[in-house]
Amino acid sequence: MAAPGQNLAVVVHRAGDLRLENRPIPEPGPNEVLLRMHSVGICGSDVHYWQHGQIGDFVVKDPMVLGHEASGTVVKVGSGVTHLKPGDRVAIEPGVPREMDEFCKTGRYNLSPTIFFCATPPDDGNLCRYYKHSASYCYKLPDNVTFEEGALIEPLSVGIHACKRAGVTLGSKVFVSGSGPIGLVNVIVAKMMGAAAVVITDFTIQVKNETPQEVASKVESLLGCMPEITVECTGVQACIQAGIYATRSGGTLVLVGLGPDMVTVPIVNAAVREVDIRGIFRYCNTWPVAIALLASKRINVKPLVTHRFPLEKALEAFETTKRGEGVKVMLKCDPTDHNP
Repeated sequence: MAAPGQNLAVVVHRAGDLRLENRPIPEPGPNEVLLRMHSVGICGSDVHYWQHGQIGDFVVKDPMVLGHEASGTVVKVGSGVTHLKPGDRVAIEPGVPREMDEFCKTGRYNLSPTIFFCATPPDDGNLCRYYKHSASYCYKLPDNVTFEEGALIEPLSVGIHACKRAGVTLGSKVFVSGSGPIGLVNVIVAKMMGAAAVVITDFTIQVKNETPQEVASKVESLLGCMPEITVECTGVQACIQAGIYATRSGGTLVLVGLGPDMVTVPIVNAAVREVDIRGIFRYCNTWPVAIALLASKRINVKPLVTHRFPLEKALEAFETTKRGEGVKVMLKCDPTDHNP
């Protein structure tokens, strides 16, 4: 264990004010575990809280530890924890229901209005040396799954949840809009779930100044048909419009990216062609699925990590992410182990 005060954390105080500071090492409750953090990815939302101090209705009012894409090692368990022990390597699901409400009862706990979620105001995240979390939402990693793969389960889960909601299946033709980390995990998952062809903007389709209709035409030309499924990962109005125009009649458009509250879309075009528009909010019930896929080597997420920084250089890591360099920037929180 570290000495008191040796819990370095990345804390946003307000828009534009990001600091490295020491926090007390927390004590786990009866159903919690204390973790020595290992790998934590930087998400676009972390950068957004740093730059703007809020996302929608979630406003940073008090200093908040960032980070929610994470893995670590159990160092202490609460009195009621039986499935984990010190030394276990785990991946952390950041969303923990606070009560057994109607959404939890139906298995859609991600929609619970009172859910705890790492690095969403007012809840602290886990970009720190030591962090405590509900033991039920810490998942043991098999020996052949690395800490970084464990941390990548969080963005991977967005892809799993989105592709499930979209109904991707054997032979699906899929259009993914946006090639950031979330767009890329949707490509990985769609192909794993049996998609016959996947096109993605900025890779297979370059979008410059085309109208949404022209983008849709490009997608159809490249696929040889209109896709049954579109997964929109940007939140940009023009991209949502292109997603509606591109999707085959009777198909499904899933909105993953979050943009402004109000967007103008060709809703009548979608309605008369029976294009189903579905939203997703984070994910639920995805960690066991993701761990099984990683352990069986059915998918490979390792190439997504393009930059690594020690926790002490977190500010530099955030600047790198803000500049849009690489794909996934990973922070290494354990000063004694910077391995993947």
